[in-house]
Amino acid sequence: MTTVKNIYDYINSIAPFDTQEEWDNSGHLIGDFRKEVKKCVMALDATKEVCLFAKEVGADMLLTHHPIIFGGVQDVKSDSAVYILANAGIAGVSAHTNFDMARGGINDNLAELLGLNNIRNVEGSFISVGELDMEMSIDDFAEFVCDKLDCKGIRFTKTDKLIKTVAVGGGACEEKTPIAMKNADCFLTGDMKYHKMLDACEDGFTVISAGHYETENAAFLMLKDKLEALFADIEFIIAPQENPIQTV
Repeated sequence: MTTVKNIYDYINSIAPFDTQEEWDNSGHLIGDFRKEVKKCVMALDATKEVCLFAKEVGADMLLTHHPIIFGGVQDVKSDSAVYILANAGIAGVSAHTNFDMARGGINDNLAELLGLNNIRNVEGSFISVGELDMEMSIDDFAEFVCDKLDCKGIRFTKTDKLIKTVAVGGGACEEKTPIAMKNADCFLTGDMKYHKMLDACEDGFTVISAGHYETENAAFLMLKDKLEALFADIEFIIAPQENPIQTV
């Protein structure tokens, strides 16, 4: 019998929960730690739609990247995601910043999705660095990123320099730009504000803001293969979640 705790313990072994950022809320958040798991739904976000899907398919557990409870909860109404899970007896576990920085976590997976070689984690940061098979112009690399990550829109700073070494930081990692600048020709992240991109451009550094969902969703769901290999008695199901932020 596989329990919620068994899955939690495995994630803790590859991405220790005590390494999460102090503002984060990763871990076992809802339900019974001892509950048997026969069906587990996976998703980037624990939205109401995802929680309802988990209930509809009879899931015992929901595993997400972003925590379902983030910050103080002042109430739990009947139409909230937390209530839906708790009322249905579905356990909720989230692996956020601990999985971001882990070896084989979000950033290593993102680098793998981009086909980077010689992937390494920059010590003490959320950044993974790797090399392209061949040098690319920033225009060609931006198109390459769009294709690999299924981006509907992308922002980047122009440069005449060719891109060979790439630093990646899924989600919101703009504060890691100085570290990326020391280790790569280009920094690819999910969310970067205009003025941060402007500062990077004036420093002669190339950055790409490819979208929070785009840089994390597929990279998180790559965990499914590892879980299936270890827990053969569990059906792992990816929730039919789409990027809620649309571009034209």
